[in-house]
Amino acid sequence: MQDIGEPISCAAAADFKPTIAACRLIGAGKRFFGTWAVRHVDLEFRAGEVHAVMGENGAGKSTLMKMLHGVHLPDEGQVEVFGRLVTLTSPRAAEAEGIAMVPQELDLFPDLSIVENLFVGRKRPRTRLGTFDWATMRRSALSAFARLDIAIDVDAPIRSLSGANAQMVEIARALMHDARIVIMDEPTAALTEREAQRLFGILGELKRRGVAIIYISHRLDEVFQIADYITVMRDGERIHTGPTSGLEMTTLIQMMIGRPLSKLFHRTRHPAGDTMLELRSLSRRGVFGDISFTVRRGEIVGMSGLIGAGRSEVAQAIFGIAPATDGQILIAGHPVSIATSRQGIGHGIIYVPEERRSQGLVLEYAIDWNMTFSALDRISRGGFVSRRREKQIAERFRGLFSIRCNSIGAPVGSLSGGNQQKVLLAKALVVEPDIILLDEPTRGVDVGAKAEIYRIIDDLAAAGKAVLVVSSEMNELLSMADRILVMHRGRLTGSFEGPDFPVAAIGAAAAGIVAEHNEDVTLHPGAVV
Repeated sequence: MQDIGEPISCAAAADFKPTIAACRLIGAGKRFFGTWAVRHVDLEFRAGEVHAVMGENGAGKSTLMKMLHGVHLPDEGQVEVFGRLVTLTSPRAAEAEGIAMVPQELDLFPDLSIVENLFVGRKRPRTRLGTFDWATMRRSALSAFARLDIAIDVDAPIRSLSGANAQMVEIARALMHDARIVIMDEPTAALTEREAQRLFGILGELKRRGVAIIYISHRLDEVFQIADYITVMRDGERIHTGPTSGLEMTTLIQMMIGRPLSKLFHRTRHPAGDTMLELRSLSRRGVFGDISFTVRRGEIVGMSGLIGAGRSEVAQAIFGIAPATDGQILIAGHPVSIATSRQGIGHGIIYVPEERRSQGLVLEYAIDWNMTFSALDRISRGGFVSRRREKQIAERFRGLFSIRCNSIGAPVGSLSGGNQQKVLLAKALVVEPDIILLDEPTRGVDVGAKAEIYRIIDDLAAAGKAVLVVSSEMNELLSMADRILVMHRGRLTGSFEGPDFPVAAIGAAAAGIVAEHNEDVTLHPGAVV
């Protein structure tokens, strides 16, 4: 099946004037085991607006949304939908009131068709003979996508779709029963920039049709792009609600984390040591080519570029997940052959993947097990794992990384995103590597957790580790990196020395402006584009 293309043209609905309160939380609160997760929250979401709810992990955002979606009953206060007090006892009850939720982890069945997924858990129309009325179901599905101005083959399996198009299926599912309030949790986490912009266009159309959109995201730039109002939660309380216009990003961050922005990035500058990692014309046919650079002890090298530029693939080739087909890798000046991740670890390299939930952690298993299973040889004797040693290591990293959990024996899936990321870093460092490859190390975590992760990265460099950070967040590379490498379409198009990075030249290199004309040209600091 072909990807869903650009929205098909159709007559636009008249713009909706956002004056109606779609839903309200009135003095709402929820407690767990005697502790208040949310307390005395008054909050209003209006039809035809995008209202962003911001805050660190654990601030109370999810609890608020679950009260609106019928997962949790409030222990105090009330919920009002279009002027009427309601009791939402389940997600189905919320759906009956016109409230739908698009979760961060998409709840779709990959081997079922799009139309089948749209009707999972819902009453299916039947023919006079009692069989499913597939014709009516297909018409309903096509109508839902038409509301999004999208043409699609509804009989195609979910497995054939990209992440962005699967997101569109989840949104269509939310709108099938005339949802008037849509809660979106990190909807762009797995999308490219182009896909995210297409989603924003659809959100704009939903606004014009009077849908109230409650938007949760850790990506501040996109919140400022699309949100009309912003609410900030901290420690279970609402501390700010107001229009996006006129609000400074630095002010928003300070409200979220409760401390000045200057304390977010933690970088200690010091002289770099000997070259630890060197690539010479490293290539993987059809993916990237002619990549050459070095990383020294005590140095943080950032790798920037648009999604799909080949950044992650270079890191994976260094570690041995997807080996290079040409070129050389040198460790401490000696050429090495790395064809598997086990060989990568053997050469003192570790890779922390972008997708922690699917590639880095086993969510159902305990925190201590996740931290130590990559280093079983260090905690085993005679083929038996030492539980005492396992717990010692886990407790040490729990303290070092300030991992918030009731017990290291709890499932790692019970932790917040930021704490899961710290467990993943601990798992990587248990093997005591010299070269650390971090792929989007702060993706999907709140600004408070980011600050702690930046501290960990800085400590690694200070300890003499060679650190390569692949990141889509330019601010963190500008603040943390000693050098920034830029890739475009599998080629290295720029290399820039810090701390005063030429931001415009980095952007040009990422866009491939120079590479389009001469792929062998390397930009340098101060280059005029």
